[in-house]
Amino acid sequence: MKLKFKKMRDGAVIPKRMTAHSAGCDLTACLESAVTIGAGETAMIPTGVAAQLDCDGEYVLLAYARSSLAAKHGLAPANCVGVIDMDYRGEIFIPLHNSSKEAYTVQNGERIAQLVVTPAVFAEIEECEELTDTERGSGGFGSTGKY
Repeated sequence: MKLKFKKMRDGAVIPKRMTAHSAGCDLTACLESAVTIGAGETAMIPTGVAAQLDCDGEYVLLAYARSSLAAKHGLAPANCVGVIDMDYRGEIFIPLHNSSKEAYTVQNGERIAQLVVTPAVFAEIEECEELTDTERGSGGFGSTGKY
């Protein structure tokens, strides 16, 4: 399996794993100038790279928060986990959301997310009139007595 990256902008950084056993490789901001994300705001941050996964099988690239950026500054992908499908060849953008009470300025070259290769299951989709009954049934949020 090979994960290939193409630079889409000048100054783009090819993602890499920071240690031999890191599950993800770091995506880096590729900015012409720093971007300040206000408290409670979201900004689309370009990475300057596109990706191609060369392998047999079905996989997806998932963009997760960098734990240090999220824990220390409240910055994480706005959609929690970004999905980059195997057939997408455009530049990867990360919609960073600032959940803290203070503005944060993202600098060019700053590591903003981590990209993980993950197996995907492609189920056959079928419409039906009924679903099988279960003990839980349609019980939703809090139905088991926990929040």
